[in-house]
Amino acid sequence: MSSRLVQSDVYPSGLFERPELGRERTQSWWAFYLLSRREKDFMRRLQALDIPHYAPLIPKRSRSPQGRMRSSIVPLFSGYVFAYGTEEDRYRAMTTNCVSRWLPVADGAALTADLQQIRRLIALGKPLTPESRLEPGEFVRIRKGPFAGLEGVIVKRHSQTRLVVAVRFLQQGASILFEDCDLEGLGV
Repeated sequence: MSSRLVQSDVYPSGLFERPELGRERTQSWWAFYLLSRREKDFMRRLQALDIPHYAPLIPKRSRSPQGRMRSSIVPLFSGYVFAYGTEEDRYRAMTTNCVSRWLPVADGAALTADLQQIRRLIALGKPLTPESRLEPGEFVRIRKGPFAGLEGVIVKRHSQTRLVVAVRFLQQGASILFEDCDLEGLGV
């Protein structure tokens, strides 16, 4: 068996099942901006330190110069990993030699809600498009179907209608192509 820890996008696996997540007084979310291409290494180190964390990972397909299709798992938000813990956990995370800088999260409950939506979107298994610049548009909630309950902004790109689900803290998100959904405007 390999000495490497199993790579997962969330640690521990039940992190998002905690009802108090993002609302505790002794723990909070931290956004770590990492040195180039160090997300997975940082996540392994956090897991070894027993520090809860989340970094959305998505599949990416690309073609090699020889024409072969390759699949890999890449971070949805390149360079970012979210850790949840105490001030001591933040300090220990900084000692991993992976971090460029860190950002405190002022509204942990809002970040938790955004990350839960991103997790749900990834779990649907549909192709996602990273959105690094969010555009203004109508804020909606999907009422029925496999996307029911997801909230986001409707955008039109290249004659396609997409739902952008955002992590407002980063002003980034992911979008998914959809058609004929029962929507309700949220007027936010």
